[in-house]
Parts: sequence; C-alpha cells; structure tokens
Amino acid sequence: MDSTKKYWKGLEERNSSTEFVEKTKHEFAEALPIEDVLEGEGLKTPTPRRDFLKTMGFGLGAVSLAACTTAPTKKSVPYLIKPEEVTAGIPNYYASSYKGASILVKTREGRPIKVEGNPACTINSGSLDAQAQASVLDLYDTAKLKTPLLNGVEHSWDDIDAYAKAGLNKAQAAGKTIAIVTSTVNSPSTKAVVAAFAAKYPATKHVAYDAISYSGIINANKNSFGKAVLPQYNFNKANVIVSFGADFLGSWISPLQYTKQYVSNRNAASLKSKKMSRHIQFETGLSLTGTKADSRIALKPSEEGIALLNLYAELSGQPTTAKLSNNAIAEKAIKLVAKELSTAKGVALVVSGSNNVATQTIVNAINSLLGSYGTTIDLDKPSYQFTGNEANFAALVAQMKAGSVGAVLFLDSNPAYNYCDAKGFTEALVKVATKISFSDKNDETASLCDAVAPNHNYLEAWGDTNPVEGYYSIIQPTINPVYSSRQAEQSLLIWAANPVTDYYAFVKANWETTVLPLVGKTWANVLQLGFVNLPAKATSIVAFTGDVSATASSIISASKKSAAAIELHLYNSVALGDGKQGNNPFLQELPDGVSKVTWDNYAALNPKYAQKLGIAEFDLVTLKSDTYSIDLPVLFQPGQAHETVSVALGYGREKVGKVGDGVGKNAYPFLATNGAVTITKIEGFYELAQTQTHHSFEGRDIIREATFAEYLENPSHGSGNHGEKHKTYDLWKKFEQPGHNWVMAIDLNACTGCGACIVACNAENNVPVVGKDEVVRRREMHWIRIDRYYSYNEENKAITEEKEIHEIEGRMENISVVHQPMMCQHCEHAPCETVCPVLATVHSSEGINHMAYNRCVGTRYCANNCPYKVRRFNWFNYWNDSRFDNYLNNEFTQLALNPDVTTRFRGVMEKCSMCVQRIQASKLSAKIDKRKLVDGDVKMACQQTCPANAIIFGDANDPESEVSKALKDERVYYVLEELNVQPGVGYMTKVTNTGLQEA
Repeated sequence: MDSTKKYWKGLEERNSSTEFVEKTKHEFAEALPIEDVLEGEGLKTPTPRRDFLKTMGFGLGAVSLAACTTAPTKKSVPYLIKPEEVTAGIPNYYASSYKGASILVKTREGRPIKVEGNPACTINSGSLDAQAQASVLDLYDTAKLKTPLLNGVEHSWDDIDAYAKAGLNKAQAAGKTIAIVTSTVNSPSTKAVVAAFAAKYPATKHVAYDAISYSGIINANKNSFGKAVLPQYNFNKANVIVSFGADFLGSWISPLQYTKQYVSNRNAASLKSKKMSRHIQFETGLSLTGTKADSRIALKPSEEGIALLNLYAELSGQPTTAKLSNNAIAEKAIKLVAKELSTAKGVALVVSGSNNVATQTIVNAINSLLGSYGTTIDLDKPSYQFTGNEANFAALVAQMKAGSVGAVLFLDSNPAYNYCDAKGFTEALVKVATKISFSDKNDETASLCDAVAPNHNYLEAWGDTNPVEGYYSIIQPTINPVYSSRQAEQSLLIWAANPVTDYYAFVKANWETTVLPLVGKTWANVLQLGFVNLPAKATSIVAFTGDVSATASSIISASKKSAAAIELHLYNSVALGDGKQGNNPFLQELPDGVSKVTWDNYAALNPKYAQKLGIAEFDLVTLKSDTYSIDLPVLFQPGQAHETVSVALGYGREKVGKVGDGVGKNAYPFLATNGAVTITKIEGFYELAQTQTHHSFEGRDIIREATFAEYLENPSHGSGNHGEKHKTYDLWKKFEQPGHNWVMAIDLNACTGCGACIVACNAENNVPVVGKDEVVRRREMHWIRIDRYYSYNEENKAITEEKEIHEIEGRMENISVVHQPMMCQHCEHAPCETVCPVLATVHSSEGINHMAYNRCVGTRYCANNCPYKVRRFNWFNYWNDSRFDNYLNNEFTQLALNPDVTTRFRGVMEKCSMCVQRIQASKLSAKIDKRKLVDGDVKMACQQTCPANAIIFGDANDPESEVSKALKDERVYYVLEELNVQPGVGYMTKVTNTGLQEA
C-alpha cells in the first residue's frame, strides 16, 4: 500500500499525549541521579581512572559507579569420579515431551538449562511456544514443596503412604466414591495406572476437567456425526479460513501446530508460487489471530451464533429469522464471506471459539455444506489434547456436597482456582474425608487438602503422551529429583499395592506391549528419537446428521439471554495460558502480543466506547455480574467491539509463589455467568506496565505493506525496491569479508507476534527479568522485541491524510495490525560503534556488532545513537539483587543460567549478540568433524523456536544459503535504510489478501 499510510504503536503516540511527548523527549525516561555520586565524600576519595571517566565525562551517576565492584567469590567443586556421559563444557541433549510436543532438553554438567523443539517431530517440527521455552524455569521454582505435607506439616513418604492407604480403604469399605480429578490425560501409561488403581479400588471414578473447556466441540461432533471427538484441523489445506472468535494462532487448541499450517499458505514460498490463503476473522476483542486476518469484523459475543446462522442461511439458501439488526457491518460481511466460501468448497474451513454445543453444531453444518470433512477437517485422526468434561465435574461436586465421596485425589488440577464455581467446590470439599493433592506447590487446592504428595517436574519424570491419533511421544528425566518429590503415578501404584511400583519399568513394559509392536522399534530407539508415528489411517467423509432447526432455536434463545448493555468476553492469555505457570517470571514479563501489557490483566475497552462511559485509560473499574465482581484497570484497545469488555483468564493466583501471587485478578468465576456485566468507575488509578511505546520511531517509515493483487502485479510493490533511490554517502572505506558474513531475514507476512522468540532469547542469553516497576520505568531488558503497529482500515484502502483519519475514526473497530520483530540490526556502518569512548562495542570481521562487557563504562552514548533503540542498560544487578527477587538472584534459580553467556552487571549496556556463542560452538563442531560450516549448522535461539519460521539466519557470503536467497526476494527492504547505517537484517513486506469486494 502507499508508503504514506499512517502507523502508530499506541494511542498515546497516535494522540501525542502530553505524558508521551514528555517521556519521549529524552533518550531515557528518568533524570540521571548524578547527585548520589556527590553525596558524602564524593569525589574527595581516591578515584580510579575508570570511575573518574564515568563520573566526570561519560558516567551516569550512581547507577554506573557500581559497574566496577569486585566480583563475588565462587566456590567450585571438581568431579572426584567424572560421569562417563558428562564432559565439562559440552552439552548433552535428551529427547522428552512437553504438552505432547517432542522436545530436546539441553543439559550442562547435569542440569537442564534450555528446551528446544525436536526438529524431527511431526507435530511441532522443531518449534516451541513461549510456555514451553519458559518451562525450564519451573524446574528451579523456589515455591516448590521440598517434602510431602500432612495437615500442613512436613512428613515422610511412609507417613503419606500410610495416610493414603487408610483413607482409601475406609472409603472403599463405606461404599463411597474415590475420585481422581485430573486435567486432560492423554498419557497411555497414566491411563493404565489409573486402571490398575481402579482394579484395587473399584469405587474409583476418574473425572477429567479442563480450565479452558472444548467439550462444546466434542459434544457437537457427537450430535452431528456420532463421534465425540475434538477433530484435527488442517489450516494448510484451506484456501479460505473464516474464524468466529477462535484464536487459533494464539491459544485455541493447538496454536503451535496451527501456526505452521497457516503460515505455509502465506509465507515467501507460497507467495512465490502465487498462492495465498484468505482469512476473515469475526471476534469481540482483538486477538493474535485477529491481527493477522486479511479482514476483521468486530462482533459482540451474543451476535456470534446469529452471525453463524446467517452464514448458514446464505450458503444453504434457507431463510432464517435471526438477524444482525444492530450490526450492519457484520451483516454485510456475512454476505461477502458466503460468496468467498462458496467458491472454495473442499478447500474452505470455518471454526468457532465458542464452547456452546449449539453454536458448534451450526459450524459443523456449515463445514458439511462446504465439503470440509475429509480435507480441512479430519474426524478420523482426532486430537486428545482436551478431553475434559465440565458436566462430569459438576456432577462430582454435587456428589461431594451430598457426602457420597469418601476420597478425592487431585492430579494436575486446581479447581479451587480455575473452576467457575470455586466457592461451591471448596464448600463441597470440606465434606470429603480424605483429600490428597499431587501438586508440586501448596497451591489453592493443595492447601485445602489433608495431604500433599508433590509430583515431579516433567524434567525429572518418566512418562508418555498421545496428543493426537497415531502420534506418541516419550517423557524421560534429564535430572534427578531436586527435592523429595515422587511421581504421582508411582504413588498410585504403591497405594494400589501393584506388583510394579517403579514407574520407569511400568512405562517401558506398557510401550513394549502396546505401541512398539505397531512400529517395529525398540525401547532404545524411542528414547533416542523421542516419538513414534503409527501408520496413517484413511480419512473418511462423514455425513452431517444434526438438527439444524432445533439448533437454530437454541442459538436464538441463548442470544437473547446473553444480550446485554455490556457483554463480557473472556479469553485465554497467550503468555500465561490457564494460569498454571503463574509463578514463571519469563511469562509474566512477556508482553501481550496485542496490548503489550506485562504483569497484569485488565479490562479492555474500545477507546470510543470508554469515552462515552466517561472512563479514562488506567482508571479502576468494577466489573460485576449477578454472582461475582472484580476491580481492574481499564486499557484502551482499538479493535474492541463496542458495548463489550475483554478480560484475560489465568491471572489472580493467590498461592502459586512469590512471582505470581497477587498478579492480576481471577476471572474464572465469570465463566458461570451468561456474559452480562456492569462497569462502574471507582476511585483510583492503576498504571499498567506496557512496553509498546518505550522505543518510538517518531513516525519514521519502517513498515511496508502491499495487497496480494499489488504483489501479483509487481512483487516489489511496497518494499521500496522500485524506482530511483536517494544517493548515499559512506564515511568509511569498504573492506573485504572473505569468511562469514552473518545476516538475517524476517518475513513480516509470517510473524504472528506470539513472543516465543522473546522467551527463547531470554533463556539462551541469560536476559534478566526486572519486574513490573522497572518495566513501567521503561527498563525492560529483552534483547528482541516485537513492535505492534496499528493502522486504520476503510474498505481496504490506505488512509494517508490526517483529515481522512479523523473522518473514519468513528467506532475505532476497523483496525489492521503489523507485527515487526526488532533486535540489534548489526549495521555495517553501526552508529553505536563510532560514539563509544572505550571501544566496548566493535564490529567483527564476520559482520556482527560485538559487546565487550568488561570495557563498558555505561555512558549510554551507544543507545542514544542507535536509531533502532535496541540497546538495554543494566540499571541494577538484576540477576543478583534482593530488590528483584523474582528471577536468578539465588543459587538455586541460577542453575538455569547458560554458562556459555556472561551475566551482565550493573552499569553495563547489552543487546542482541546474534547468539555468538552458538556460532562459535558450531564452528568448533565443524572443525572437530574436519568439515566446513554449512548452512543450517547455526540457528539463533529466536529462529529455532519460531513456529512461523519467520526468522532466517545465515551466511550472506554463501550464495546458496537460505538467508542469501531470502534477502534476494523482491519484498525485502531495510528499516531506516535512508540513514545508510547498512543494517544486517532485512524485512519482507507484509502482504494482505483483500479477496472479494462488493460491487
């Protein structure tokens, strides 16, 4: 589109608010505390030259003076007998599994420090999401229980076993139910353990429920096709995708898998073949998936079912009484969408994020009309990632209230926190005599139990998973148990007096009798590979047998009941998920992909609607339903549907640990309501820690876009690679780079803004977490950030003039978004290098901008002179300062540090190093193998984990390398190229498939 299209990072930048202008006037948000240096003896004391330079000419006061403090003494303990498989300085890798995705766990000297995707895995193909990347910190969580608890007091495992057996036998003898409450269990071995336990205690009932339920889809498929399954969706086979509130790139079912599928029809390879899928999103709040949509329509929750009925009517030709009377834009869009879907039968896909059975039944009917089953939807190879049933759990709670449950065991479940009627559950739990939790923390549910038998972390455990039909992965320990924990399955086997109580032996025997004979592999093969695939089943075409008429009546009735003056929209946080990892600082400080808020949830309101209500941003409001209320700060969210408010789930933990306790508010109880809420402004102001406008480009031209039609006409459209370029001048002579020249290419069309790269970089490079207060002060330390840019849309035309913008602002619902990863650009003419007085930042012969930390005196001239604002300053020793007691400031959590990367200290600048330690390791490996370094040997942490493969890294001197080919793409441009700093990172123009237009 036109290069004059207006982009803005946030409303404060768009409106040029007084506070924003004041904060961005200077390079840093706060005044320099130079007075601190001059207090007391000040400069009267003898001063080393380095301190003198910092204070008098190049220093930044007290912050930088601490940079030369004496390093703490470290005690080293040598091996007396070195383990055969451990060589100091050389990592070991173990295949394991995280939430079904096969992973490789990197260990150093016996301690896990990094998790990577298994490149051979057919589910994730080497990629991981942010939660998986952050999971290594969960192993070193100081909130974990050190020993079992009985009545709140530490006890031995013998005491726990005696208590459990007595309670279970008593319940069995009394004829009362013994309930095992879990989240979804897709482990074949765990299911076998539960079966063995039930054989010993026939009164056992296994009840699975999930905090985020997908039972609506499962039950709808049962009613529609006679198959109670969660299907496999094939976004890679869809030419037209229509989503109604399903955030399939962010949090819906399997976003890691769906992202890879989705991007395969929209990336550089797809565009080269002149193919690009079309994506339309109907939703209430602006989701990660909504930001990638070609067309996005704001919709209230009560309108979703009605919109689907209208879409079905358009496709089937059958009339409907359901009308979108108050949403003319959505009504018009439905007609256009029906035309597009009709032309894409067999290669179309419609999905919905609703958990309403009737809504999902209409979705099934629509997909049946489109011929999607057997192509874009597969019921024969279902997903087992979410099989929980909240109706079964509600029935159990009723039994507990009636006193007919004698014992209850909680495995990987926390209903006292995430059940919609947590109050009713806790009241019922009191009536159960024997209550045991397998939680590794004394969490909200565990604290209500008599006994807590802490389970292993998955990195300490044996196990297996079967997340989708035909795919099995193994879980194996990478470290001995850190504390006195015990695998939950082993506890069940012991309590059931099973002849096999060693869970490793149990898993091995189970595989050797069930899975391995089907694939012809040995146990050793599986441990090495990490997963197996069974022979593929044939896909069948199923006939829809649901009752559309009855379903329509149900939807219309439900829509009338849920329609309200203000409707609540609850969504799953991409970073925190259901809240289980609430004590993980990596995830708490990961900016939300859309709002860029850290360390909180909030009430998202459309700015124009909030203005109508008389509410300002960061005002505190009370959200109240018939049964529950919470106080939250308001965030202005462009793209939010009017008369709606969105709140993230997964926050408001009370007993998860020091990091997560009291962060945000718990919105799970709202799931029990019909969605109608009131908003009341209350006294108070609560500033949210947002990162988006901390590094403003002051309106410079950095985003390039084009429509698919424009791309087909001219592939370089929007990139600026056509026409005459302005003349540039060089201050330095060119020099040869005969070895390697490390560069990067980033595809804006592929990047979804998920943030997995940020967490991967944190874990790989020991990037510190600084906490909410520091983020508010603009001191976040992330080496890579993902900038989110808004722009206005008006019938797919670029809005370029200010007067036009003011004319179309209207409801502020029609917003388009671009995500742009931004890190050090490793410029050939790096402006940071020329201003450093001590040569702390220099250019290597291989094109990398290096940082010599022990030279840096903290002048911050480099950050001031960097046009990309990608340098980070250590205001404190974040990794070893008691004021930041949330990450890496004790000897236990420091076990997660990567020993190949120096931890930076107070007063020092840092930034992206292009994972230079990985480059060096790959060079050494190639040297040992007596071969040259080849393309693909080196993968940066961000590149390796990216689910969309949006980041390509390699050697520009190798013409056959993937990055060399990528940078020759017509869409490539360089951010702020006109400055002639010659960045080493190229970006590919974002392309939007605008599809059909109404005549």
